[in-house]
Amino acid sequence: MRPITLCMSAFGPFAGTELIDFRQLGQNPLFLLNGPTGAGKTTILDAMCFALYGKSTGDEREASQMRCDLADEALLTEVIFEFELGAKRYKIRRVPEQARLKKSGDGYTQQKPEAQLSLVNDDGSEELLVPAKVSEANSQIEALTGLDADQFRQVMVLPQGKFRQLLMADSKEREKIFSQLFQTHIYKKIEDSLKNQAASIRTKALEQKNIREGILQSADLNEQSNLSEELAQLSLQLEQALAQKQQTESQYSAANKDYEAAKLLDEDFSLQATLKTSLSALNKQKANIGEKQTRLDQAKAAQAIEAFDTAKVQRFNEAKQASLAQSQGESALSLAQQHLQQALQQVEQMPEKEAQLAQAQESLLSLQNFKPLIQELEKLKQQQTAAHAKLDSQAEQGKGLKQQLVDLVSSKAALSEQLTSSRQLAETQAEKQRLLGLAQQYLEQADSLAKLNQQLSENKREVEQSAEQGKQLKAHYEQAQQQANQVQLTWHQGQAAIMAQRLKAGDACPVCGSTAHPQLAASQQALPSENDVEQARNNEQIARDKLEEARQHYKTLKTKQSEWLNQQQNLSQQLGDKAATSFQQFRAELDAAQQALAATQQAQLHAKQQQQQLEQTEQTEKQLQAQVEQARDLYQQTKSQLDVLQGQRESAEQNLPQKFQQPSILDEAINLQQQQIEQLKTSIAVINEQHNVAREDLSAKQSAATAAKQALQLAQQALSEAQATFSEQLAKSSFANESAFNMALISDEEMAGLAKELEEYHSDLTTVSAQLEQLKVKLKGKKQQNIEDLAQALNKLLEQKDLADAEWNKLNNRQLSLLDIQNKLNQADKNVQSLADQYQVVGTLADVANGQTGNKVSLQRFVLSVLLDDVLLQASQRLSVMSKGRYQLIRKEQRAKGNKASGLELEVEDSYTSKVRPVATLSGGESFMAALAMALGLSDVVQAYAGGIKLDTLFIDEGFGSLDQESLDLAIRTLVDLQSTGRMVGVISHVSEMKEQITSRIDVLKHSSGSTTQLHLP
Repeated sequence: MRPITLCMSAFGPFAGTELIDFRQLGQNPLFLLNGPTGAGKTTILDAMCFALYGKSTGDEREASQMRCDLADEALLTEVIFEFELGAKRYKIRRVPEQARLKKSGDGYTQQKPEAQLSLVNDDGSEELLVPAKVSEANSQIEALTGLDADQFRQVMVLPQGKFRQLLMADSKEREKIFSQLFQTHIYKKIEDSLKNQAASIRTKALEQKNIREGILQSADLNEQSNLSEELAQLSLQLEQALAQKQQTESQYSAANKDYEAAKLLDEDFSLQATLKTSLSALNKQKANIGEKQTRLDQAKAAQAIEAFDTAKVQRFNEAKQASLAQSQGESALSLAQQHLQQALQQVEQMPEKEAQLAQAQESLLSLQNFKPLIQELEKLKQQQTAAHAKLDSQAEQGKGLKQQLVDLVSSKAALSEQLTSSRQLAETQAEKQRLLGLAQQYLEQADSLAKLNQQLSENKREVEQSAEQGKQLKAHYEQAQQQANQVQLTWHQGQAAIMAQRLKAGDACPVCGSTAHPQLAASQQALPSENDVEQARNNEQIARDKLEEARQHYKTLKTKQSEWLNQQQNLSQQLGDKAATSFQQFRAELDAAQQALAATQQAQLHAKQQQQQLEQTEQTEKQLQAQVEQARDLYQQTKSQLDVLQGQRESAEQNLPQKFQQPSILDEAINLQQQQIEQLKTSIAVINEQHNVAREDLSAKQSAATAAKQALQLAQQALSEAQATFSEQLAKSSFANESAFNMALISDEEMAGLAKELEEYHSDLTTVSAQLEQLKVKLKGKKQQNIEDLAQALNKLLEQKDLADAEWNKLNNRQLSLLDIQNKLNQADKNVQSLADQYQVVGTLADVANGQTGNKVSLQRFVLSVLLDDVLLQASQRLSVMSKGRYQLIRKEQRAKGNKASGLELEVEDSYTSKVRPVATLSGGESFMAALAMALGLSDVVQAYAGGIKLDTLFIDEGFGSLDQESLDLAIRTLVDLQSTGRMVGVISHVSEMKEQITSRIDVLKHSSGSTTQLHLP
């Protein structure tokens, strides 16, 4: 991993926003983080670790404690870290939990923690991997870097006071770190797989043993030998039971046949008795059936001439209806004649109403002719009033202009006297020019400082505006992001509803596989399409781009502000130094002449102002004189216009009657006349309409009366014809008169019921007679038997048969059960033997791979021990140089006591004593050198393995102060050598020699308002 940029806002001691661009330090830099204690050097490492994992390098502060107390309340605490992993670039933004100002209203709200992870493409665009969820970002970072927070602190950052952790770690902890670095999880998987397989075989063997015991217990057997003995006894018992079973079945079958035959014969005798009873009942119904047959025949004869009777009744009703219509037509005709007579009387009054209408229209025209006269008179009144007001205003304005002219002449004389006195005082100014020349250079520098202050003021406004715009864009982005997430969530939730709509009863669910669907998913809102989701994400991307652009602009403004502040500081210092040197020589002369110079400058300024004021007064005097003449002319013109208007008004009042000089009275008279005209027009139109309607109605009623009379004549003729036809058909029938015909008529349903009843009777009579005759033939010479006696004998035989069957089934089931148990026991013995053979191979491999044999070293730990030997080889080379050939790191090969994991512990070989001792016996400075050598060696070896993680960056926080001068030089030389191999190395130290030898620096400046950073390049 290699850092690219780090941006911190309100983080730790940094009250503002600090951007560190590591690319400016060069390719593979060795640089120093320099600054006083408490300035925030370690905070830079904390910020990188916090951005990645949400924790500091020392893991001593919670995320909610990261906020700077000096920061502006409106500035959100956040860290943005951009870094490289191989050929890919990533950017992560993390916001800790904190109290922030509400976006609307007063007060604070609790900001929840956020983490956004993006992949940065080659063209600078970003692909969002994690939108906001902290846990997802942590998982992604650990998957990308291959390290968790603790491992990152141990192999890429040597934190202050904790550099001994990796050096002093035991085998179990070092195994966890090395397996991540070298990606040796495959060996751990092999260990776990073999261990699981061996455990599975042991479990299966135990299960087979339990199964075997359960099989014997289910048969109430203690040993397998008892099974063979019982099977032999059952074979003989089963043969005897089978013979008894067959004998009872034969006896029962014969008795059952006799019983069934007796039952059939008894049923035939019972049926014969029943049929005799039924035949007797049918014979008794013959008289009633004959009467019903006669009634049915008469009904059919009446039905043949019923249509003629129906026609006669229909013609009678039609004639009655036509007579009623003819009476109504005559009444309507009489009423229409009365209405026409009334309409003719109203038409005779029409000439009088038309004359009244003409007179009213003439009066309206006369009144309307008065309106222009009223409008003209009103206009003249308004013009006359305006002329009076204008005349009064002009008179007042003329008086004011005259007074201003008098006052101006007096002021002009006073100004002339003052100008003469000021010019005499200003003649001494030439003598003071020498003093102004002495201060010219100082004033120019002061002017430059003022301009720079103006630029800073404008820059401050731009920074504030940019910050406000950033807040708005951030709120817009958060809204777009929330909307995009909601649209995508709705889309995902909607897929279940869509799948549920397509799901049919009996189909397998594509999610759970169930064919039962008790509660199908449903959506209560309109489902977004994939285009809606994509559009929402595009809107989110646009909002994020605008926000990023605003942030870059803000950073640019802050950078420019920092540059101008430095210029301001330098210029202020130069200006102060010059004032203390050059002006010190002239201070005596300058103080002596200062009062006179000030008076001279004031006099010159006063004289200039008085000259300008005098010239302005003379110009004003000329203007006032012209205005006075112009006002006099305007007054005369206005007065003449007023006289003309008065004459026109008097003429208009003579032509207009006195009562109509008010517009409202004239308008009221016109409205009344118009209403009268409309009433007359309406009355005339109504009379004409009523006359036309009455004539048309009379004509229609006359036609209707004639038609009704003709219809009555036709209906009476049709009635006579229908009565004659019916009488003729009645005479041809068998009925004596119409009354007999009416009595014979019945409904179709009643006729159908009689026919059905007669048909059923004849059918029943035929059927019963035939069956009775057949039974007589069948039962000739036979007698009934006692069914109850036969049934009791059959039941006894059935009980004997069931007992024999039960005994045979009992013995047979026991034999089958024992045979099945014998087969299961044989199969269980085979399974146990097969599992024993498997465990002999897999169990041995599992014990060896998991370190359960003599040396207690697992497969992964064995592989890691080989890798650790490579690391220690590289680390020892550097430690030997830094310790002047005294120390080398070696791996402890002796087995640890008890069941403690071993194989990855470290020891140090001391060439001075020729002894090997624990690394815990090293001093503070020696431990630092050993930890540094270990970290560098680990970085070399991990880089060399294709499957390992890239450790191309190392940060060291303090520890150099414990080294002597020679060891310090050797350590610095080691870091320079490491830089030359393509690594980035950052060092935090207060040692002055480090600052002298490492020229690339990130200076952390401490201020009362919060710390800032500044790059220092060679």
